[in-house]
Amino acid sequence: MARRDRTDLTEAILESICDGVFTVDADWRISSFNRAAERITGIRREEAIGQPCSEVFRCSLCENHCALRETLHSNKPIVQREGFIIRADGQQVPISISTAVLRDASGRFLGGAETFRDLSDVEALRQALHGQFRIGDLVSHSPRMQPLFELLPTIAASRATVLIEGETGTGKELLARAIHGSGAAPDAPFVAINCGALPDNLLESELFGYKKGAFTGAVQDKPGRLHRAGQGTLFLDEIGEISPALQVRLLRVLQERQFEPLGATGSEPLQARIIAATHRDLAALVADGRFRQDLFYRIHVVNLKLPPLRDRLEDIPLLVDHFIARFNRLQKRHIQGCRPTALAALVSHDWPGNVRELENVIERAFVLCQGDWIERRHLPAPLVPPPQTGTAEPTGDASALRQLNAEHERQTLLSALQQHGYNRQATAAALGIHKTTLYRKIQALGLELPAIDGRRRS
Repeated sequence: MARRDRTDLTEAILESICDGVFTVDADWRISSFNRAAERITGIRREEAIGQPCSEVFRCSLCENHCALRETLHSNKPIVQREGFIIRADGQQVPISISTAVLRDASGRFLGGAETFRDLSDVEALRQALHGQFRIGDLVSHSPRMQPLFELLPTIAASRATVLIEGETGTGKELLARAIHGSGAAPDAPFVAINCGALPDNLLESELFGYKKGAFTGAVQDKPGRLHRAGQGTLFLDEIGEISPALQVRLLRVLQERQFEPLGATGSEPLQARIIAATHRDLAALVADGRFRQDLFYRIHVVNLKLPPLRDRLEDIPLLVDHFIARFNRLQKRHIQGCRPTALAALVSHDWPGNVRELENVIERAFVLCQGDWIERRHLPAPLVPPPQTGTAEPTGDASALRQLNAEHERQTLLSALQQHGYNRQATAAALGIHKTTLYRKIQALGLELPAIDGRRRS
């Protein structure tokens, strides 16, 4: 077979495989880049050829643990080392890497080759097996969040008005965006407005918009949020803060499914879906006469309640990993995770600011951390109280770490029992432990189970 034919055959084979493949020359510049590599990285071949591989293949291992460099130095191939890359669009993609040295027939060094496989589907399966739920940026594996995740696809498929209740910082807007993104028109506008951040007259003009000449200074038409949302979603955050007068106007909009901009002579149809949110107890406000009962019923068609972070502490390690991955992507860092003592301090905190407070703590740690791991000293003072006199510092950490392990085991057992209808024997078999061991753990962890055993029919 002629050399040209062999070259064409090699290129055809590389183009046909599903794994990404690229080669580098002796100067670490990319010399070939197959179609799968384009698809996984989001970078076109013409842009990659001739560029340093670290600038194109932005991998978590590039800086300190470059698999290809290790292979070239040791002359030993690496097979399926896991890491992640950052695509051209900023998305983080889990991959496995294999490497080899390239030499010609005489043994002369030509460069290196690297193949990489997209593990996104494998990672999704791994998360599912561990009971992790994720929709958009909303992540959890807490049993308290499971009913909400199960309802989301059905709610998203409808156009019903939704009221989200939860403390400040629990992620109400994230939930609203998850509903919008899972609906029939995820590419339609998602328009948010904080009803508690604007004075009444400004909030009204922001919502309804106005026509030129409606008031002094209105020199041109301005579409309101109701108009800009189009056939998408209008998110009314902190709806419990609006005045009685504005409550009346909003009630009419929801009843008539149309609105009238300030200074207009006609109405416009309301096409957007309404999702409202509040940290207040609206039912109590209705009872006190501070919120209209009819408006409450209009926005209370579907009610979702987000539990505070202190009621789902088992989500803290998952959320920490989620925030670390995001800040790694945004700041082009490669922090691996939290040390156990830092994680123990995070779990032992009360989290009055909920998930938003946790996110801010991790962002602060990114500023202070210069190494690969977030340590206890990178956390703010309220999370790391000074040790008591005569008490060694690790004692508190060990206690909190034991609390984290116990809570994780408790939630694992509860989830397994629920999945098997509280059938103890089936649960023990699924967990790979003896039934008597399961009984001991249930008693030790103080789990409260239904009186009816799952094996008996009612």
